[in-house]
Amino acid sequence: MKRLFAAIKIFPDTEYLKKYHELRNRLRHEQIKWVEEKNIHITLQFFGETEERRMAIIHSVMETLAEKTEPFTLRLSGLGLFGSVYSPRVIWTGIEPRHDLVALMKEFKNILSHHGFEISRENLVPHLTLGRIKTISDRKFFQQTIDTFKEIVSLPEMIHEIVLFSSKLQSTGPVYSVEKSFLLKKVP
Repeated sequence: MKRLFAAIKIFPDTEYLKKYHELRNRLRHEQIKWVEEKNIHITLQFFGETEERRMAIIHSVMETLAEKTEPFTLRLSGLGLFGSVYSPRVIWTGIEPRHDLVALMKEFKNILSHHGFEISRENLVPHLTLGRIKTISDRKFFQQTIDTFKEIVSLPEMIHEIVLFSSKLQSTGPVYSVEKSFLLKKVP
């Protein structure tokens, strides 16, 4: 069994990373588990613990999806929170433009469901998780800091592939390994 997820690996530009590290530094006194720079990605589908025999199906589905999808451009834009103002759980950044990514995610979920995978019916909110909040000690400072970084944006990035990752949870954080990459290459 392997703990698997499909994702788009993101390589933010230097200026975006500078702002990200500044945000982390300002909130260093809070209990937040930040995503390491090397692990920044947009999750397309989390599979969790997966039997080896199902990996071939996932590979086939991802190859089909990649063949149907043209490379596209996106950028990271804005800062938001999941959870309530009183109990935020996740700090995330949005994706622009959303339509290519939403179309990719919908198609992926559609193909997976035809292969017997249980698919979440939640609304698709394309985002990139930056940090998971454990506790906030100074809510006012926290909210002021989030507001200060609300306009954070990256340079546009061309997306050429989707990746199947495995994840091993360790006390220092998750370790991701590429199981297989699939180049986007819409067939005419």
